[in-house]
Amino acid sequence: MHVEITDHTDEVLSAMRAAALRGLEKCGLVAEGYAKKLCPVDTGNLRNSITHTVTDVNEQAAYVGSNAEYAAYVELGTGVFYPGGRQTPWVYTDAKGNTHMTHGQRAEPYIKPAVADHTPQYQKIIKSELEDK
Repeated sequence: MHVEITDHTDEVLSAMRAAALRGLEKCGLVAEGYAKKLCPVDTGNLRNSITHTVTDVNEQAAYVGSNAEYAAYVELGTGVFYPGGRQTPWVYTDAKGNTHMTHGQRAEPYIKPAVADHTPQYQKIIKSELEDK
């Protein structure tokens, strides 16, 4: 009797990695959409700056965020509204020359809830991609 065994480990692992990356890309797009819906809008700059990226080397993760310099202040808050933030009020002058006093800005989370509140949906997306191939 002659038995021949063929090792397809590399092909299987490659297909699994590809499926995981497809799933992460879909999750990133969905999370980006949720973040844009939740994002407070004044000029639209912050909402338009929200994007996602997928890493594929060792980490295999989807990241959702913004490169707007004030994005973290909107998400997390400032001054007395941020844990450990400045506890005293401050004064600033706006572009029109008007002077204002503030204690900070309340947080208006849009990234964290876009990810954390939809975990079961993201799990279904990844599972579906892994089962399809």
